[in-house]
Amino acid sequence: MARELRSPASLHPAPGFNHIAIATGSTMIHFAGQMALDPEFNLIGADDLFLQTEAAMRNLEAAMGDAGVSWDQIVRRTIYTTQPTEYETITKAIHALTGGAEDPAQTIVGISGLAIPGSLIEIECTAVVD
Repeated sequence: MARELRSPASLHPAPGFNHIAIATGSTMIHFAGQMALDPEFNLIGADDLFLQTEAAMRNLEAAMGDAGVSWDQIVRRTIYTTQPTEYETITKAIHALTGGAEDPAQTIVGISGLAIPGSLIEIECTAVVD
């Protein structure tokens, strides 16, 4: 395995992520931020954060598949969203796609907007593989 995930008992609970990801592989793969866009560049999910998060994760999963990466190899996830306090909704949508993989280290960043009007979320991640 290319990662060891930890959440020390001395830190607050980590809902939907781990505090530490120790990468032990030899190759890092960085995935660009993915948004809720279809192949024709149309926004998916209208103003629904859950649907947009699912669509962004599906796009990320497609990029990961092209690189031969699984969710268990992701060591870092960064989420940019206009609704950062809705982390429970974001986490539910992520878990709907990750197939029970343990969550990596993660940061959710509140932003005022994204490059595509109407976008509520963009997700990027980093994998480490052997």
